[in-house]
Formats: sequence, C-alpha cells, structure tokens
Amino acid sequence: MTEAKYDVLGIGNAIFDILVRTDESFLAAHGMTKGGMALIDEARAAAIYRDMGPAVEISGGSAANTIVGVANLGARAAYVGKVRDDQIGRLYSHDIRAAGVAFETRAASDGPATGCSYILVTPDGERTMNTYLGAAQELMPDDIDAAQIAASGVIYLEGYLWDPKNAKEAFLKASTIAHDAGRQVALTLSDSFCVDRYRGEFLDLMRGGTVDLVFANEAELQSLYQASDFDAALTQLRSDAKLAVVTRSEKGCVVASKDSVTAVPAFPIREMVDTTGAGDLFAAGFLFGLVRGASHENAGRLGALAAAEVIQHIGARPQTSLKELAKANGLPV
Repeated sequence: MTEAKYDVLGIGNAIFDILVRTDESFLAAHGMTKGGMALIDEARAAAIYRDMGPAVEISGGSAANTIVGVANLGARAAYVGKVRDDQIGRLYSHDIRAAGVAFETRAASDGPATGCSYILVTPDGERTMNTYLGAAQELMPDDIDAAQIAASGVIYLEGYLWDPKNAKEAFLKASTIAHDAGRQVALTLSDSFCVDRYRGEFLDLMRGGTVDLVFANEAELQSLYQASDFDAALTQLRSDAKLAVVTRSEKGCVVASKDSVTAVPAFPIREMVDTTGAGDLFAAGFLFGLVRGASHENAGRLGALAAAEVIQHIGARPQTSLKELAKANGLPV
C-alpha cells in the first residue's frame, strides 16, 4: 500500500450554514421538530429566512465541518462536495480552502443554487436544522476522483449523502475504490431522522463491510435498532460494525468493537452555547487520533476536546487551534 497523500478525505453535502438564535415559539410557529434536520424546498427556505433575525453565515455541511477540524488539528485533509458557481458557492469554496483543506470538486455551472441550512439555536444550545440541498444533490459518481480516493488514508462519508440518489452512488463508488486501495471507510449516521429513512440500508453497509467505522450519537443508535435500551442497542452494534463510536453528550462516548468497549468521559466546558457541529468535530478529533495511531481512548479524548471547543460558541467550525488545545491538555498530536 502506497503512502497516503491525504490522511482523511470527506465526502458530503456542501451546505452553507445560516445560524440564528431564537426561541421555542419560532420553532412552533414554523412547525419545526426541535433538534432535528428537515429537508426543505426553495420556497420554504425563503419563508424561514424572511422570518429569521440577524444571522451568522458560514460554510458548513456535516462532513465538511469534520474535515476542517481534521485540518485544524494538523492532518492532511481533502473534501469532495458540490456547490453551484454562484456567490455563495464561491464563498464556500474559498472558506474551506482557507481552512487548509484540498477542495477540487468542479462547481456546477447551472441547476439549483448552492445548498443552505437554516439553523435555529434555542437558549438551551440545541440546534434545529432546515436544509435546502440545492446543488449538493448534484454530486455525481463522476465527481469522485479515483486517484484522490486511493491516495487518502480514511474516507469519511456522511449519512446525509443517502438522501440524493446520485450522491449515494458516488458514496458507494468511493467506498469500493478505497477498499481496493487498502484504505479505511468511515460513516457518520448524521441524524436520527436520517436513520429512520434508511435504517435497513445503513445496517447493510455495516454488515456487508462497505464501511469499517461508524459514528453515531445515542438517538441515532437507538433509532438504528429501534431500541430504547442503550446497552441492548450497543450489543447489536458491536455484532454489526467492525468499529463504532457512540457519543452520549455530557456522558462522553463509547468506543466499541467486537472485542472491547472503551468509555471516554466528556471534556468539561464553561457554557453550552450551540450544539451545532458537536458530532462533526468529535469525529474530527477521533479520526485524527486514528490516523496518528493513537489508542481508542486517546482518539476519544481528542474527539471530546474538539466537540467541547465547538459547542462553546455559535457555529460548527473551530475558533481556536485544536492542535494547540490538544497540546495544552497533554493529548498526542
């Protein structure tokens, strides 16, 4: 196996985030399910945006947030996602490259606008997302560069890719190329509502060996197995996945394989401001630890550290050097 050019390459829906602080009444007035992610059309996107207060706008997308975190920790990172060649698409491309991520996916010259997610953050820090996929759903198998995939140590895929049909095919193409090159494939389940839509297919990906590592939170795990008991669901996950990481908010995380279960505590925080990106940045820290050869416990601690940084401010991208933060806390970088 040749040495990797990139440590981690992410493939996901390239989405521009528009975040605003709001209250429960706004969610109720707009018929939103708190804490979830709903797919919306352009008309609903316009209606939500019209009623939102002053917003923070930043490039986002689940896998993209993870890959920016990986780069911030000091690893070599690349991203594949589709934007339109419009103002927001150009801003998105600039942002992710400025974060030290290789981003070479050709922008669409026509079709839907660059995707946007309208994220409402309530006073308890919980985020509710309304996502217009736009150009993100135009990601095609042809956008997968076989040489780039084969040159990446870990391919990281988001469950949200299962919504657009062509993106699903791009996901499977990338997984096949990666495994043929002796690389690892990781999947994040993304959202419990996403799991509800594709439960059987996600289980097939794990059981059939399409993915080697699975990230989930407690709600996603329980949705996957339709189980209310965490331990029972974890037992099933251990029989289906080669390696899995389940985040449990303030309870920390569990790293599970067929042979072992390692519990890692959460990192202490001063104040919970916005949970947007918590899972994404946890995955960044864990993947960084994995490619650096850290133990499962230390990889989990790196994930917990990165998640703790991002939930203490608005937005899903780190606002400080995670690498320096890890060093200051005695973690391997």
